[in-house]
Amino acid sequence: MADGSVYMFTVALVSMGTASLLYWLHAIGKRAIAVRYTIVGPALAIVGNGGTGRYATLTLTIGFVTLTLSLILRWIASGHPPYSNQYEFATAFAWGTTLAYLYFERKYKQRSLGVFVVPVAAGFLIYASTLPSTIEPLIPALQNDLLLSFHVASAIFSYGLFTVAFGAAVMYLMQREDHFAWLPSRETLDDIGYRAVALGLPAQALLLVLGMVWAHTAWGRYWGWDPKETAALVTFLVYAGYMHAHSLRGWRGTRSALVLLVGFGAVLFTFFGNYFLGGLHTYGGV
Repeated sequence: MADGSVYMFTVALVSMGTASLLYWLHAIGKRAIAVRYTIVGPALAIVGNGGTGRYATLTLTIGFVTLTLSLILRWIASGHPPYSNQYEFATAFAWGTTLAYLYFERKYKQRSLGVFVVPVAAGFLIYASTLPSTIEPLIPALQNDLLLSFHVASAIFSYGLFTVAFGAAVMYLMQREDHFAWLPSRETLDDIGYRAVALGLPAQALLLVLGMVWAHTAWGRYWGWDPKETAALVTFLVYAGYMHAHSLRGWRGTRSALVLLVGFGAVLFTFFGNYFLGGLHTYGGV
């Protein structure tokens, strides 16, 4: 089972890396059509006319399916959900990001979003590939399968959705005055970012609540200002601030997009906090 998990992980890594390239080619082709290249344009027009985009989605879907199988096989091999170390966290982060992206691509029919979101998922798989993938017994603090499963699942879904919001924010800041025909309109990008956070923020809140219950079970207190749990709280507050700012006319648009960039920075800071924050969350295989 463990070998099968590693094999599926490798297939997923190659698939998502390939999908990242295809999404870029799709975007380049759309741009070629938009600016009407005289020589290279006709060739790139074929790329941007939907063919490469469909292959990108298909390849990403293969990566998602094989990554799902990798996590399931690892779960079976270890006897516990895959949340015991940084390798598993990074793999799950990539899985959640891919799931969120595929949902929004299907909903909005905007493959250009994959240019900025899919490489993040692929990057986390590359990062995971540099970490030890050995299966170790759970430490006592993690031996609460049901509670920890929901806690980590909340993190996976919220961070995946926040990654989609990040991609939409980057594209929004690029798309000044709807200048680029190959990008979605600013209105569409603003809506994608808002809806992604609207779904992700409750999951982040659940992450904090379940984390407090877990902390009481494992360490005898609900909240101890541990560096990583504090960083998770700050992340929640940033996105809660975004939801409030988005409702204000003076903050909607560029300013709220910038808040999304800050929020994603907080997500990364929280995720990689094991390396430099210390505290009770340093068991993460780093």
